Amino acid sequence: MPTPTPIAAQLHALQGLGTAELRQRYRELFGEDTPSHNREYLFKRIAWRLQEQAYGGLSDRAARRLDALVDESLIRQRPPKGFTPPVEAGATPASTMRKDNLRVGTVLRRQYKGREIAVTILEHGVQHDSLLYTSLTAAARAITGTRTSGRLFFGLATGKAGV
Repeated sequence: MPTPTPIAAQLHALQGLGTAELRQRYRELFGEDTPSHNREYLFKRIAWRLQEQAYGGLSDRAARRLDALVDESLIRQRPPKGFTPPVEAGATPASTMRKDNLRVGTVLRRQYKGREIAVTILEHGVQHDSLLYTSLTAAARAITGTRTSGRLFFGLATGKAGV
């Protein structure tokens, strides 16, 4: 039976580690914490790093070629958790019904943490404090800072009471 290479032995040892141990190993190899708790992702990143250290990374020529090929504008990056881009609201359109059965121009009010919250239903969004949000849920999330249903938060749906 052939003797395993040092890298193969290290990779085999990684397979027996739990997520917390993989996160610690990642910290040791990369010099920073990882936001990921996905065991498979951590294993692959650590394995790649170990092989890179043992055999070397990309050649300078290959790295330059990749930089030339990559169009960074196409790389998708997630916005921060709970981020909703505010937009200045325009004039309120004439009163009509939206597809979610909320009448345009309706003002929903609710007490939250000792203050009254009021939002105005617009044809294509919701206005709160001169900011326009894409949905009632987006407005509720901006107000509370948590992931909450807008319909529950404003008492339009049955279920758990809003925050």
